[in-house]
Parts: sequence; structure tokens; C-alpha cells
Amino acid sequence: MTKNIAVIKGDGIGPEIITQAVKVLTRIGELYGHTFNFNYVDMGGCAIDKYGEPLPQESIDKCLNSDSVLLGAVGGDKWNGMPASLRPEKGLLKLRAAMGVYSNNRPAKIWRQLASASPLKSEIVEKGIDFIIVRELIGGIYFGEHKTETVGNQQKATDVLVYTESEIERIGRIGFETARKRNKRLCSVEKSNVLDSSRLWKSVMHKLSEEYSDVELTDMLVDNCAMQIVKDPSQFDVIVTENMFGDILSDEASMITGSIGMIPSSSLGATSRGLYEPIHGSAPDIANKDIANPIGTILSASMMLKYSFDMEREAETIEKAVDEFLNDGYRTKDIALDGEKTVGCNECGDLIVKYIK
Repeated sequence: MTKNIAVIKGDGIGPEIITQAVKVLTRIGELYGHTFNFNYVDMGGCAIDKYGEPLPQESIDKCLNSDSVLLGAVGGDKWNGMPASLRPEKGLLKLRAAMGVYSNNRPAKIWRQLASASPLKSEIVEKGIDFIIVRELIGGIYFGEHKTETVGNQQKATDVLVYTESEIERIGRIGFETARKRNKRLCSVEKSNVLDSSRLWKSVMHKLSEEYSDVELTDMLVDNCAMQIVKDPSQFDVIVTENMFGDILSDEASMITGSIGMIPSSSLGATSRGLYEPIHGSAPDIANKDIANPIGTILSASMMLKYSFDMEREAETIEKAVDEFLNDGYRTKDIALDGEKTVGCNECGDLIVKYIK
């Protein structure tokens, strides 16, 4: 099978971690007889430096003409002073919208070898951490109107949060379908005691639940959910929520698993073409030091194989290789405890490739 993959290295540690994921995909292709064509695309700060904008139309076209997109990370201090419309992160929002990927799925699963790295008490971790956050990705406050104006003698900033019934319904269906494939428990997270958009969210979710009588639907306010994730994460199976809440909760969930560097994500819409990326940032402070953790990116590539290319066996092979890497005591700096073997980003990728067999 031949697949065309648009590859966005991006900024900071992006090029380093993407290089390791490409190594892994290349090895999978050799082992299973697939051809992966990698088409490199500029986005983020590097695109600003080269083209004067974070996502040129040429880059969008290449992504839309691919079978899926693999992304490292974008952004960094160098571009923090840019106007909002030219910030590297604007390119990511624009790409998500262009691809129509409205559902971001972020697993929060603790690897047994890293249980001691979790900041939670051992008795909480032992109960299990294995849930998915389904985040609406191209609506809400991030895509609403943003403006800053002078009113009287002071500045006034406004950010508008908008959701329609259809936007809520389509992400709700992803939540219910995901729960149906797991343990059939879905928690809808909102702020309906304050926000009109959340009251509409809750209403649509309950109406939709009538079609999914086999899935248990519960409601939870976002502030309570933030507390419950650290108090008893084992209670969750699938969480579905709006864009900003999902952004915050998924980062919180990643940290209780031991390291943000271990967490992959997929963003999907109405087609099989997806956007796959680790959930961490570009970490410019450790760029080019060969200490970044590429596993989140490697597991994102694994998710691509599974969810966009229907290569479940190949995806499982990558997950098994990561498991063996951890079993043999190898750790990148961010997940290493005293006395454990520490390897750099490049060696981590090479070792995982060797475990793929």
C-alpha cells in the first residue's frame, strides 16, 4: 500500500521529534511492504521567516492533497511579538479549519513502566488511568470574533464563544461512537451553570443520547472535571467537551500520566485524512540539544496508521516496540528517575526502530 504523508517539522524540537517518527514509519513500511511518501511542508515560525506568514496557501494545498498530515510542533519566543494574525499558532488553527478536522482525540493512558513518574499518589494510579478526551477543535472561542478596542481611556478586549446545534451534534456523535467502542461511558463536560453555549451543549448531548441508549451519559461542570481528573481518573472512560475546555483538560490529563512527551493525538473530520501530532509544544529551550522525548510523536504516527490507514497491526507493532523500549529500562530525560538509563532523542528513535520486528 502506498500513502502520501504531509510532514510538518515546525519549530523548536519539532524537526528532531519528527525525524524519529519518520524513521519508525519507514521501518514499518519495510516490514509490512508499504510505501510512505513524505512530502515536507512549512508551517509555523519557520514559514514566517521564509514566506512572511505562518501557513502559505501552497502548504495548505499540499496537506489537502495528502492522505494524512504528521506535525511536530510550532511556535517559540522568537515570534511572540508578532501580530496575532501572524503568530505561528495561527497557522495551526488555519490548517485545522482547512482540513475540516473538528474532532481532536487525546488518550490519557499511563504506561505501567512509568507509574512512579505520575505526580499522583500510588493508590490513585493503581486504580488505573485510561481514558480519552474528545475535544471539539474548530469552533468555540478560538474561532469566534476577537477584537481589542479603546473605550474611554482604557483598552477593552472581546473574545466571542459561539456554537451551533450541528457543531455540537457532530462532536457529540464522535464522543458516543468512541465510548461505544470502549466501556460505553461518556462524560459531557461544560459550564451550563454560567454559559448559554454550555446550556445548548448539554441540551444537544441529552437529545443525542436517545440514539445511544447503550452508552451511559453523565454531565460534569468543567471545574469539577478538572478536580476529578486528579482525584480519581479511573472514573473516566470518554470525555467530550468544547474547544477551550478540552485544550486545558487534555493538558492536565497528560501530566498525570507521567510526562506530556508521551501523549499522542489525532484530529479527524468527515474523511479519513487526519492531522496527527503530540500534544506538547515546541519547547525551544531544549531544541537542538538531543534531549527531547519523541515518543508522543512516534505514537501519533501509530495513531495515523490505525485511524486513517486501517493498519491496525502495524500500529500495534509500534506500540509494542515502545513498550519493549520502556521494559528494558530506557528513558528520555523527561521521564527518567534517578539511576535509570537516559538516552537522547535520536537514540530513542533508533532503539524503537530496532524493537520493530
